[in-house]
Amino acid sequence: MSLKLRLTIMNFLQFFIWGAWLITIGAYWFQHKQWSGTSFGAIFSTMGISALFMPALMGVVADRWISAQKLYGALHLAGAVMLACVPQVDDPHTMFWVMLATMICYMPTISLAIAVAYNALKREGLDVVRDYPPIRVWGTVGFIAALWTTSLLKLETSPGQFYIASAAALVLGLYAFTLPPCPPTLGRDSSSRSLVDVLGLSSFRLFRDRNMAVFFVFAMLLGAALQLTNAYGDTFLHDFANVDAYKDTLAVRYPAIIMSISQISETLFILTIPFFLKRFGIKTVMTISMLAWFLRFGLFAYGDPGPGLWMIVLSCIVYGMAFDFFNISGSLFVEQQADPKIRASAQGLYMLMTNGIGAVLGSLVAGFVIDRFFTSADGIKDWQGIWTAFALYALAMAVTFVPLFKHRHDPHKVVPAHGPADVGNP
Repeated sequence: MSLKLRLTIMNFLQFFIWGAWLITIGAYWFQHKQWSGTSFGAIFSTMGISALFMPALMGVVADRWISAQKLYGALHLAGAVMLACVPQVDDPHTMFWVMLATMICYMPTISLAIAVAYNALKREGLDVVRDYPPIRVWGTVGFIAALWTTSLLKLETSPGQFYIASAAALVLGLYAFTLPPCPPTLGRDSSSRSLVDVLGLSSFRLFRDRNMAVFFVFAMLLGAALQLTNAYGDTFLHDFANVDAYKDTLAVRYPAIIMSISQISETLFILTIPFFLKRFGIKTVMTISMLAWFLRFGLFAYGDPGPGLWMIVLSCIVYGMAFDFFNISGSLFVEQQADPKIRASAQGLYMLMTNGIGAVLGSLVAGFVIDRFFTSADGIKDWQGIWTAFALYALAMAVTFVPLFKHRHDPHKVVPAHGPADVGNP
C-alpha cells in the first residue's frame, strides 16, 4: 500500500469519527433525550475546553517521550471506549463528563494526525505543499460519508450514531500503530528551553500588536459562530417533523444529508482563498466571512423544508465561504505575521482562540440564550427568532470589525507556500 493511500485512510477515518455525531448530536439531545438547551450548550463546550490544553499537552508528550503515531493510536482507542459509553448515559450532568473525556481523547488527535502525515511525507522526500492537501481533503470526504451513513441508517436521533463513531475510532486506533514512525524530535538543547516555550505560550506576545489583538478577538467571536451552526443546524430541520406540511419532505427525513452540502461547499471554497487573499487582503476576506455568516443564519431564519428549501440549501452553500474565509484564511494570515520561530505556537494560539475559547463561549452563551429567550414553557423553540438573533450577531461583528482592524493589505505579498494549519473542523 502506498504512503499516500495510507495517509488518506488515516484522514478519512479521523473525520469520519467526528462526522458520525457532531452535526446530529443536537437531534439526539433534543428529540430523543428532550434535555435542555443550557445543558446542551455545556456539552458542546467540551470541545472548546479540551482544545484549551490537550493539543499543546499531547504535543509536548509526542515531542519528548512517545512516538506521535503511537500516542495517536492510544488516544483513539481510549476515545472508542468513551464513545461506546455515551448511549449508556441517562442524565445531562453525567453526559457532560463523558463527553469531556471523549473530547480530551479526540481533540489532540487532529494536530497529531498532521504531525504524522507531515513527518511521513518529508521522510519520503515528497513536497508537503503539493502532496498533503489532496490527502487532507479526504478528511472532509470522511466527514460527509459519516453524515450520510448516520442519516441513511436513520440514526440521527438514535444512540446508534455513537456506536458507529466508536467502531471507526477502534479501527483507526489499531490502524495507527501501522503508520510510519514519527519519533520524538526535541534535541539535546531542549532542556534549555523554558516551559513557556515548550508549551507554545510565547506566541501570546502577538497580543502586543494592536492589530493582531483585534484579529484574535474577532477570530474567537467567529469561532463561537461556528459552534452555533454545528450545534443547532440538524436539530432545527428535525423540528419541522412536528409540522404536518413538512414531516415527509426530504430535508426532514434526511437532514444530515442536506447539512452535508455545507462540507461539500467548504471543499470548493478552499480553492478560492489564494485569489481572494492576494487580491483583497485579510481584512476584506474576514469581513466577507462575517457577512457570509449573516447570510448563513438569516437564510435559515426564513427557510423551510418545503417552498423555502432553496434558502436552506443556499445557506449550506454560503457556509463554505463563511467557514473557509475565516478559518483557513485566518491561519494563513497568522503564518504571514508571526515570527518564524513561533509560527507553530502561533497557529496553536489561533486554534485556542477559535476552537477553544470561542467554542466554549459560543456553546454556553447560545445554550443559555435559547433557553431563556427562545424556548416556550412547553419546550417549543422559536427557530426564526434564534437564527435571526445569530444573524444579527454576525452582522454586528462585521460592522465593528471594519473600523477596528486597520491592517493594510500589500497585494505583492505572496501567500505562504507551505500551506495552512488545520485548525479543527472538516
